[in-house]
Amino acid sequence: MPFELDEEHEAFRKVVREFADTELAPHTAAWDERHEFPLDAVDKMGKLGLFGLPVPEEYGGSGGDFTSLCIAIEEIGRVDQSLGITLEGAVGLGITPILAYGTEEQKQRWLPDLTAGRTLAAFGLTEAESGSDAGATKTKARLENGEWVIDGSKQFITNSGTDITALVTVTARTGENEISSIIVPSGTDGFIVEPSYNKLGWHASDTHPLTFQNCRVPEANLLGERGKGYAQFLATLDDGRIAIGALATGLIQACLDHALAYAKERKAFGKTIGTKQAVAFKLADLQAAVETSRLLVYKAAALRDAGRPKAEVKRAAAIAKLVSTEAAVTATREATQIFGGYGFMEEYPVARFYRDAKILEIGEGTSEIQRLVIARGLGLDVE
Repeated sequence: MPFELDEEHEAFRKVVREFADTELAPHTAAWDERHEFPLDAVDKMGKLGLFGLPVPEEYGGSGGDFTSLCIAIEEIGRVDQSLGITLEGAVGLGITPILAYGTEEQKQRWLPDLTAGRTLAAFGLTEAESGSDAGATKTKARLENGEWVIDGSKQFITNSGTDITALVTVTARTGENEISSIIVPSGTDGFIVEPSYNKLGWHASDTHPLTFQNCRVPEANLLGERGKGYAQFLATLDDGRIAIGALATGLIQACLDHALAYAKERKAFGKTIGTKQAVAFKLADLQAAVETSRLLVYKAAALRDAGRPKAEVKRAAAIAKLVSTEAAVTATREATQIFGGYGFMEEYPVARFYRDAKILEIGEGTSEIQRLVIARGLGLDVE
């Protein structure tokens, strides 16, 4: 297996990096300060084709590979984690379940606009008492006169309340020991998008709690087979963990870039601080961290693209997410330390990086869950 990206992938990286630097980076601080979801930026990302990277051409996509999506998420996340998670959620949690499990009618109805970035989709999984234990979901759906009647609630749902959100796919109990996935279009009676969260980080991303009260959708809105919702979201999360690893890698790279530039300019005791071992060694550690994270993420993406066995991809995804996200949290702390007092000021991007990092160890499977997956892969009957 090659341990470097090919020329086509590197050329694509340059395109996305230039876009991120010119179209996004000048505005990220303002979006963060205003807690603004930047619809114009999402529109530009759509026109660049980022939402359609892994989608077949027949639905408006480019028919690319999963590795290309990871590259895009890394480069967008390098300048703005909020837009990085917007892209990751829109494709990995919004488009992918429909592409993988939807009927042809569902694909034709939803994918063209989602692929173009004209609309967004969300995935409603987490609940107040079922985060890591997603199988404990309490949201219910019953069939009544050809309709699914949904009652329950979801928490921490990305892209669920924007002006262009078209649908949320929710998991619900459709019978005893049975969880299914159901598409709920935005604006459906009984589908309530609660006020957005006041989050520690990711200020420019969209995240809401959702409530379903006698919410009725057609029976045909079932996504995939009845009772297969649990298996569907587990497979979806494997992809998501690799993508979150890419997002974390972009954050580590951003920490290295900003801290290195600062260390070459800031003087103390008559010399630039980068000449001091205390600072230079931190930068060396950041370089090692980003290289390690990138190798793990793109190895996992390559395994996924090659169609390797699910167990192999699952293990690689867990390792990539665990290592890269924990390294990202460390990287933001070290970058802030290098900036000293300035790093504590919101006018410097490392303060935003510090706030944005922690959720990476939590979303789409906590670090503890990744360790559980890895341990079970070793043959340990661990709970």
